[in-house]
Amino acid sequence: MSYANKLTLTLIFLSFYSCYSQIKDTTALHEVTIKGYKTVNGVGHLLDTKDGIIYAGKKNEVILIDSLDANKAVNNTRQILGRIPGLNIVETESSGFTANGVATRGLNPTQSVEMNTRQNGYNISADIYGYNEAYYLPPMEAVSRIEMVRGAASLQFGSQFGGLINYVTKGATVNKPFEFITAQTMGSFGLFNSFNSIGGNYKKWSYYSFLQYRQIDGYRPNSEQTQVSGFGKIQYNQSDKLNFGIEYSLLRNKIKMPGGLTDEQFEDNPQQSTRARNWLKSPWNIVTAYANITPSLNSTISFKTSFLISSRSLVWRNEDGGAEAVDGIDPATNDFVPREVGIENMNNSTTEIRYCQKYNLGKQQSTFAGGIRHSYAWFTRQGGGEGTTGSDFDVSITGNWGYDLDFTTTNVAPFVENIFKISKKFTITPGLRFEYLRSTAKGNKEVDGDILISNEVRNRTFTLAGVGMEFKPTKNTSIYGNFSQAFRPIDYSQLEPFGVTSKIDPNLKDSKGFNSDLGFRGTVRNFLNFDIGGFYLAYDQRIGVTLATDEITGENYSIRKNIANSVHKGIESYVEFNFIKYFNPQSKYGLSLFDSYAYIDARYTTGDFKGNRVEAAAKNINRAGLIFTTPKLSTTIQINYVGDAFGDASNAYTSDDPVAGYIPSYAVLDWSGSYKFNNFALKFGVNNATDKQYFTRRTDEYPGPGIIPAVGRSFYLGFTAKFE
Repeated sequence: MSYANKLTLTLIFLSFYSCYSQIKDTTALHEVTIKGYKTVNGVGHLLDTKDGIIYAGKKNEVILIDSLDANKAVNNTRQILGRIPGLNIVETESSGFTANGVATRGLNPTQSVEMNTRQNGYNISADIYGYNEAYYLPPMEAVSRIEMVRGAASLQFGSQFGGLINYVTKGATVNKPFEFITAQTMGSFGLFNSFNSIGGNYKKWSYYSFLQYRQIDGYRPNSEQTQVSGFGKIQYNQSDKLNFGIEYSLLRNKIKMPGGLTDEQFEDNPQQSTRARNWLKSPWNIVTAYANITPSLNSTISFKTSFLISSRSLVWRNEDGGAEAVDGIDPATNDFVPREVGIENMNNSTTEIRYCQKYNLGKQQSTFAGGIRHSYAWFTRQGGGEGTTGSDFDVSITGNWGYDLDFTTTNVAPFVENIFKISKKFTITPGLRFEYLRSTAKGNKEVDGDILISNEVRNRTFTLAGVGMEFKPTKNTSIYGNFSQAFRPIDYSQLEPFGVTSKIDPNLKDSKGFNSDLGFRGTVRNFLNFDIGGFYLAYDQRIGVTLATDEITGENYSIRKNIANSVHKGIESYVEFNFIKYFNPQSKYGLSLFDSYAYIDARYTTGDFKGNRVEAAAKNINRAGLIFTTPKLSTTIQINYVGDAFGDASNAYTSDDPVAGYIPSYAVLDWSGSYKFNNFALKFGVNNATDKQYFTRRTDEYPGPGIIPAVGRSFYLGFTAKFE
């Protein structure tokens, strides 16, 4: 048995033993409530109902950002979100974004496509059904907490298999007219990050705003980046019963992409670059208006309307010839070959209305929560245009686009859930979500010299159902279980024509399935925090391309259709034990050991690859750390182990296909700390201290093709000051 597994089992035994010894001594338990969630040190769980949303019986976590030692200047995801069991993370800077994808339970982590990604409760991805990719994330220095709910989030937030991840930004300081915070960070590979925020209250008005600038040369040649992120929020507090406001988020970036590598190139030198003329920009704009109404002590109403206006532009020497293709001077022309240009415009409008009512049923108080979501998304995709032979960022083209496509998605989704409190300790929470979806695709695409015309319209309606149960043997412990249906609709890329002799199945259906959880979680005084459980996820009607035979001509052709089902099952465990608090609860010092472990068995159960492991799904993910804290000093050492995986469903170890191939296991060591004095703080650390050479992603196009290496050893040092 490996050291990581022995450590996990030891901590699991400790948690059960300590919980059992305290289970009857309810007077010894202490509940810490901060802004509506319970926590011991950095990781907590949402209450049964918060902000009019039901979380009872759901697998969930809350990460308190300010309590973490982490490299927040580059949104180091494995340090910030690593305590969430089983989180699969895309760890690479050169794909365009320093934190660009997470997933749970063996699902696809690329750009968080299986997650419902939100900021302050509203969607920030391009289109959660047609193009669910998250290019914008708020800088972690501006985030107060991160809320994550597993697949059971499908009823309250949307249908994604992976669940919800919500980044909650900091707000105005209480009872202060003005506060200014500045944080300056420098680090390896030319990193410079400047974060500045202001906030305050004046009479009935409150405000918060930040501006972040980041520049980095990059781990590999040709991977320099510049980025500006901004946010502004103004709120008017009319009374205890009404407040309303407006928020604006922006992202401006310019990124050079060094290309992907073959296996041989990676083994020879993972820092080499195969491309010097690849560029990307993705300006992002989100405007949100909201209102919160509290008609009575037991009822709340909330309105949120957001508008997303964004785009992504690329000019690059793309996948032709694979990673081994040299992007050099063509002897025939004495110049570079023309690059390819692609431009995508993403627009959506979403309105969500929620109502929550607590009411007495028998001797207990139950809770009803419901609402409706309406969204309209419009997405245009132009690509395959012949660009210039230059090396700068230039998206001008000669001739026509290789494809020019227009997509829309209309969605209406009413939803209801109700906590039925059977007794003081036991609740049952059933729920329903009804979905109406209308998807359209039109335009043209050139394939092998032929112009293919697309004109697709798909309408469908369906209902998602679920039920959660929770039993609380003590005030601070609970046994929870949940079953919730989920689905992933046909996305825009799956509606594109893809070959002269290829077809899209007219009966192509959305992928569907369900998530189920059973677990035991809680806290024991201020020294133990745990959440241990099992899960089972069924993912049916996965979409892919396979061969079919024409019944009349007998000729083979490729067809995009529903080809396989998969099952994901396993164990998720988080345990944190504070040794000093165990012996001296009143101590101002702390020494904690945490372990976040998941075993994930994700396999195809039907189709050509029956029995094979699902792509990108590691069996074992274990992150363990040691935290030492004093009133001024905090430091964390974290070991990150992620098991091996495969690039595609064939489970091939080697292949000419840049996606297919083996993804070896890896272990990475991070150390971070901070020292606070008055209104100032020093932050420091080293990421990937052993300089491990590894990768988490293979890709056939953006930003490759081929292997995209993760970042080697890096150092950072920062200074933070607060002025009032």
